Amino acid sequence: MSSVPTSSSTAEPAKTRNRWVILAGGVLVQLAIGAVYAWSVFSRAFQSDQSALQLTKVQAAIPFEVAIGMIFVGTFIGGRIQDRRGPRTVALTGVVIYSIGIILSSFARDAGDLWILILGYGVLSGFGLGLAYIVPIAMLQKWFPDKAGLITGIAVGGFGFGAVITAPVAEWLLGGNRAEPAAAFLPLGIAYLVLGVLGALTFANPPAKKTDATATSGTTQQHAGRDFTQAEALRTPQWFLLTAILAFSVTAGISLISVASATAVDVAGFSGAAAAALVGFLGLFNGAGRIFWAWLSDKIGKMPAFVGILAIQGLALIAIPHATAAWAFVILAALIYTCYGGGFGAMPSTAGQFFGVKNAGGIYGLMLIAWSIGGVAGPLITTALIGAEQNYTLAFTVIGAIAVVAAVLPLITKKPARPTTS
Repeated sequence: MSSVPTSSSTAEPAKTRNRWVILAGGVLVQLAIGAVYAWSVFSRAFQSDQSALQLTKVQAAIPFEVAIGMIFVGTFIGGRIQDRRGPRTVALTGVVIYSIGIILSSFARDAGDLWILILGYGVLSGFGLGLAYIVPIAMLQKWFPDKAGLITGIAVGGFGFGAVITAPVAEWLLGGNRAEPAAAFLPLGIAYLVLGVLGALTFANPPAKKTDATATSGTTQQHAGRDFTQAEALRTPQWFLLTAILAFSVTAGISLISVASATAVDVAGFSGAAAAALVGFLGLFNGAGRIFWAWLSDKIGKMPAFVGILAIQGLALIAIPHATAAWAFVILAALIYTCYGGGFGAMPSTAGQFFGVKNAGGIYGLMLIAWSIGGVAGPLITTALIGAEQNYTLAFTVIGAIAVVAAVLPLITKKPARPTTS
């Protein structure tokens, strides 16, 4: 089956569509779905004595964990469908499912309604997020082969900034109804639906001639031969090496992100309110890091960038338990957040450079299993090592050392030879 969209709704409008408008649409979609990372605001509210739900800390973590696990399912399915049918339908479907999940979550008003949050925020929103997330990443590399790293970094930077924008809005909404925190999901879900649909409606693949002409001179065609299919990419060691690099980066960064507020209090002496404000501030570095490292990877090379991403995270994690001065803690945490976001910013164009952009949705969509692996492993290892003794030194030294050792992987990862044209 040809990868060129068969529907005129995805192919024809692209002939007159400005690629910068499509980039803006991609950022809008990512802003909407990136709000999922504002879950911590709701988690605290659901555990409050004022909340009718009265969730425990473990219960309050379940919807978010389910959502992160479902992202991979969405990216895998969405990437494959997009490569065959074009981006707009997949993105619209993802945004609608994501928003429906958020709106459904707003009905979790009483004790015993945790299942509604798990189904809505966890299963539906996580799956819809995955569907929508992969689309602009794969599509924009085809529109911007000359600056694939920077452009995909800007797109996923929108994802990083989504929670930064949503968190204060959610706090304001929660202030009006502390007894029913989930009620805030209704206006938020509607807002995500409007923003996401507006963004997704701009989506289209470039005309076939544009893709072919630019790709031959762009960064995605470094080797002679055709682009990899998903099956061919999975038979290369490079696919597994890139997935491992991303998994180690996620594990390292999220090990701090998952306990950032408590670490700021226990290590650097922040008050609870100051620690909460710091977490919101650090989210800016998560978003900015996606753009910065994506841009830098275009300048210095993909593998040198990932050496920096892993090594800086590792060294900063080893140092942060000893950063008792507030300024030192903030600098180290900002470095970790920047590099964590950087992994997501630089990897899409790296995969495109290694395997080509024709089937980028399916290849990179499957690679995002690293997100789920790191997103589960990092917090589990960290909280287990910190333990009741609050041993932050042990926890972050172990995770940091793993990241430093993992920085060797990019040094042995070389671009594969392209398959010969059949």
